[in-house]
Amino acid sequence: MDTFLVEHYWPGVTEESFRRAATLVRDSAEALEGIRLLHSTLVPGDESAFCVFAATSSGLVAEAYRRAGVPFERILDALDLSGGVPQ
Repeated sequence: MDTFLVEHYWPGVTEESFRRAATLVRDSAEALEGIRLLHSTLVPGDESAFCVFAATSSGLVAEAYRRAGVPFERILDALDLSGGVPQ
């Protein structure tokens, strides 16, 4: 699976509204095959958030968002080093 970063810019976003949106997207992704939400990050000072997925395609990530009814700015190919720096 590949890694994808989803960017969100949400003026007025709160921790509660972000948690609710992230839960909707996670649940939507869990109902699909070939996609898994890895982590979500809120940057309140910038009114922005980022979600990282492992998925077989960016189209599948977009479909999870469509089903969840959660808007986003863009989906980017990404490299996730959360498991450490590759040798």
